[in-house]
This record gives sequence, structure tokens and C-alpha cells, in this order.
Amino acid sequence: MKLWIGNIAPNTTDEEICAFVTKYESNLKCTAIQRIEGDGSRPAATLEFEVAPQRLLETVSTRLNGMFWKERTLVVQVLRH
Repeated sequence: MKLWIGNIAPNTTDEEICAFVTKYESNLKCTAIQRIEGDGSRPAATLEFEVAPQRLLETVSTRLNGMFWKERTLVVQVLRH
């Protein structure tokens, strides 16, 4: 499973995204980030983690969804595939 984060501020680095997520859930270790292309108005990324139990991703997703970060309201959800 992966975590999808949308409406990221345009100049946000991968390191900042990982640090932000782990700030709210220190048990997650980000191993990969894939940026999602779009029209550029609401940049997004998917994050993969070393070990990510479904309940842990759901908890952090619920906590971060709707959070205001870097002058943007984030949209966060768990991708199951």
C-alpha cells in the first residue's frame, strides 16, 4: 500500500514531504516518492514505506487529510493495490 498526498505546495522537496509524514507517524520510513503529473495547480505524490501496516497508513492518512501545510490544504488517502 501507498500513501497519496495531493495539493502539495509546488516547491516542496521529497525530503520535506517525508519529514512531514514521519513527524506525525515516526514508525513510517519513507523509501520512495513518485510525483504525480497533472496541470500543476495541485501537485501530488505517492509515498512508499519500508514497513507500512494498513492500520498505520489509515491512521496517518486520517490525521493528515485536510491539514493546512505550506499554505495548502492537503488531500491524503491510502492507495490499495
